[in-house]
Amino acid sequence: MAHSSLSYSTAQSSSAGNDEEFLNRRLYTRLRSQILTGHFRPGTKLPSTRALSASAGVSRNTVIHAFEQLAAEGYLSARSGSGSYVAANLPDNLIQSKTSKIATHEERNDSRFDHQINASVDDSPLRFARIQELRPFMIKTPALDAFPYAVWARLQERQWKKRRADVLRYADPAGYLPLRKAIHSYLTTSRGVQCQPEQVVVVAGAQQALRLVSQVLIRPGDPVWVEEPGYFGAQAVFQDAAAKIVPVEVDAEGLSVSAGIAWHPRARLVYTTPGHQFPLGVSMSVARRFELLQWAAKSGARILEDDYDSEFRYSSRPLPSLQGHDRNGSVIYIGSFSKTIFPALRLGYMVVPMDLLSRIQTAKFLTDWHSSTMDQCIVADFINDGHFMRHLRRMRTLYMERLDALLTSAHSELNGLLKIARPDAGMHAVATLPDGVDDGAVARALNRAGASTLPVSSCHLSFSRSSTLLLGFAAFSPPQIKQGCRLLAATLERVL
Repeated sequence: MAHSSLSYSTAQSSSAGNDEEFLNRRLYTRLRSQILTGHFRPGTKLPSTRALSASAGVSRNTVIHAFEQLAAEGYLSARSGSGSYVAANLPDNLIQSKTSKIATHEERNDSRFDHQINASVDDSPLRFARIQELRPFMIKTPALDAFPYAVWARLQERQWKKRRADVLRYADPAGYLPLRKAIHSYLTTSRGVQCQPEQVVVVAGAQQALRLVSQVLIRPGDPVWVEEPGYFGAQAVFQDAAAKIVPVEVDAEGLSVSAGIAWHPRARLVYTTPGHQFPLGVSMSVARRFELLQWAAKSGARILEDDYDSEFRYSSRPLPSLQGHDRNGSVIYIGSFSKTIFPALRLGYMVVPMDLLSRIQTAKFLTDWHSSTMDQCIVADFINDGHFMRHLRRMRTLYMERLDALLTSAHSELNGLLKIARPDAGMHAVATLPDGVDDGAVARALNRAGASTLPVSSCHLSFSRSSTLLLGFAAFSPPQIKQGCRLLAATLERVL
C-alpha cells in the first residue's frame, strides 16, 4: 500500500502546455520527500516506470529521468530484471522527518504544488470542483431551480427586521445555540443520531469538518483508512495532514473491515460514507457496521462518518446513521446543508464525542472563529418552522422523477453505449463504460463538448483503473437530461 498516495499527489496531464522539466522535478521532489520521511522504507520496491507513467499521466521519460536522478543521488538502486528499490543503506537519520529539515519543508509545501498541478489536469477532481457553470450531469449539485426562494427571503427579512445586535457581534465558535438545538432535533428524529445539543458544532460545510478532525486527531505518519475508491476531498485533507493513507476496498456491503485490518490493524482514523458510499453508491450493511464499530472500540480508532446525501433515499426510508449504533464514543458524525439547502450557504455540522468536543471547538475558533451568525439564524428558522422537512420531501419526489428521466433517456438515446445502474439513494447514478475504456479520456471529451462528469478512476488512490462515470441528475429537468444524453451519445460515438 506504500505506493497508493503517488497516483493522487503526482497526477498530471499530458496535454499541450505542460512543462516536462517541471513535471520531472515535481515527481523527483515528491519521491525524494517520501523516502526521507519514511513513507517508502529502505528496500521498498517502487512501481515500474511504465505503471507510474500511466497512473500519473506523464510521459515515461519523465518518470525515468526522476528515477535516474534519485539513483544518482543514492536514494534508489536498480535491480536488473526486477525494478527500482529504495536504497537499503540509507542512514537512519535520513528516514526521520523530525531530523530532516529539507524533507519536512518539502512535505509541508507539497500541497501547494499539488494545487498548481491539479489546476492543469483535465480529469482532476479538484478541477471539476472549480467548474462554476451548470453543465449536464454535474454531480453534488441540488435542484436549485426548485429552491423555495420566497420562503428564504421572508425568513431573511424577518431576521433583519429584529435589529438584534447580538447577531452582529462575535459569537460562540460552536455555533448559534438555537440552530444547534434544531440540528440536534432533526438528527435524533430523522437520522437516528444519539447526542446532546452541546455535542453539535456548526462548521463551514463538511469540508471544514474534515479539516478540523485532521487538525485535532492526525499527526504526520498516522495511518488513516479511506474508502477505495472514495471522496477526493477527504483524500486531499488527509494527504495534506501528512497522514499515512491506507486505501481500503469497498465491496457490496461497504468498506471492507477485514481488508483494512489486513493492511493496517492499528489505524488512527477511518473515513467512511456508510449511508451512501461515494462514489459507488452502496450502503454499508448492518453486519459490516457492527464489525467496524467493534473493531474501533477494541483498537481505539475513531470513525469519521460522512453522511453527505443519504436523506435522498428512494427504495426505503433513509438508513439510520452509523453513529446511532455507537456506544463507545468512537464515531464523529458530519453532515452538510450543501445538498439539502444550497451549496453556497457553506454551513454544515458535526456531532462530536464529548472527550473531543473542547479540542474541536478550539480548532474551529482558530480557523475562522465562527460561521456567519445571520445565516445560522435563517437556517434555524427554516428548520423550526417546518420548511426544511417539507423541502426534503419535495426534493425526494423531484429527484425520483429526474432519476426516472435519466434512465428513460439513456435507454432511448445511448444505444447501449453505457450501462446505468439505478441508485437506491443520492443525487448521481453510476454509469459503466465498455471494458477497457479510459473513463478519464471520456470525461475530458465530454467536458470539451459542454458536459461535466466525474470519472471514478480519479477517485482511486491506488493504480486501479475503472471504466465508470458518475452522472448527476438532481439539478436538471427532464428536457435538460434528454439533451444531455444526446450530447453524451454523440461524444461516446466519437470516442469509443
